[in-house]
Amino acid sequence: MLIEIGHVEAIFRYPVKSMAGERLEFANLGWHGLEADRRMAFRRINDRSGFPWLTASKLPDLLLFAPRRQDGVQGDLPTHVRTPDGEELPVFGEDLAAEVGRRYGAPVQMMQMNHGVFDEATLSVIALDTVSEIARLAGQSPDVRRFRPNVLVRLLRPVPFQEDEWLGGVLSFGEEDDAPAIAVTMHDVRCSMVNLDPHSASPAPEVLKAVVRANQNNAGIYGTVTRIGRLAVGQTIFLRAATERRKHA
Repeated sequence: MLIEIGHVEAIFRYPVKSMAGERLEFANLGWHGLEADRRMAFRRINDRSGFPWLTASKLPDLLLFAPRRQDGVQGDLPTHVRTPDGEELPVFGEDLAAEVGRRYGAPVQMMQMNHGVFDEATLSVIALDTVSEIARLAGQSPDVRRFRPNVLVRLLRPVPFQEDEWLGGVLSFGEEDDAPAIAVTMHDVRCSMVNLDPHSASPAPEVLKAVVRANQNNAGIYGTVTRIGRLAVGQTIFLRAATERRKHA
């Protein structure tokens, strides 16, 4: 049995990891997440760890860089990036790498990864009521961009942190048998990035403190794609709970 839980309020993707995102009316969901989502990232050239990618937790200014695609260019990936100073630089150009490296204090290199650069899973989802409650507790205006989700949900039952109830279940975007779907695999455990203002990159530590205090540092969920297809704003979202999944196994 499918339970209707709400609808898609907004869709976001982030072509370059930790840079500004794009708000979309629709997007194709593939086996590796949304097309063009986090397919590019700056590699810290001198880093030999298993996660060499430069993120806003290490350089908050990355949030102020905005990927752009020139008119007439095929595909969804950006061709240029607008810097905080308003310059439009080629995404693979030396000037962009030099500007980011200067701000970071060490050399970086833009990389393109066919399957994306994700922290935990390929799709992240959060409810509008969760964002609003965290903002209320933190004394901030609600801004979903702090949480960098792929899908923002407007719930039928407006209860914050309701996403925790979806763990182990499946979310379907539409009720057709072939509707795109994700298995809800884990909590989205938050880090200091939620403190960063998307407009200024300045920190507000009270945001993460609010998440910790209200819901043990969890806000939203991660999912793994189980059916590919097209996501669209306004789509109805259904949940097949974990108990239902076991019956059909």
